[in-house]
Amino acid sequence: MAKQYFTLTGCNHYFGNDFMKKGMKVKLKKEPKNEYDAEAIMVKMKGIGKVGYVANSAYTVQGDTMSAGRLYDKIGKKAKAKIVYVIPGGAICKVIEETREACGGIPSPKIDEDANEIKLGTKYEEEH
Repeated sequence: MAKQYFTLTGCNHYFGNDFMKKGMKVKLKKEPKNEYDAEAIMVKMKGIGKVGYVANSAYTVQGDTMSAGRLYDKIGKKAKAKIVYVIPGGAICKVIEETREACGGIPSPKIDEDANEIKLGTKYEEEH
């Protein structure tokens, strides 16, 4: 499986992200009946519950991470991930386990997990 990174966003609507640390595990669960986004992927933490969603907008997807739309068909109904960076309002995470074999597709970008910083910004900001 190619490395798949995504932006965890919307944390401020739940518990914030002050408690999040690099290496913490999260669970992903598709929400096909979400009234706002048919490709919504909820992010949960054990003992806490919902902490946010996989970003799915040019305004919330950071750098070259995958949007929920790009990730949606590459995971099963559920998947596991870990936090690799904590960023303002969310985190950058890497998928570490899927409930079924991923479909083929575009390999995700390379991200240096050992770096002390990450370039933030959206594709929208880079274009304008």
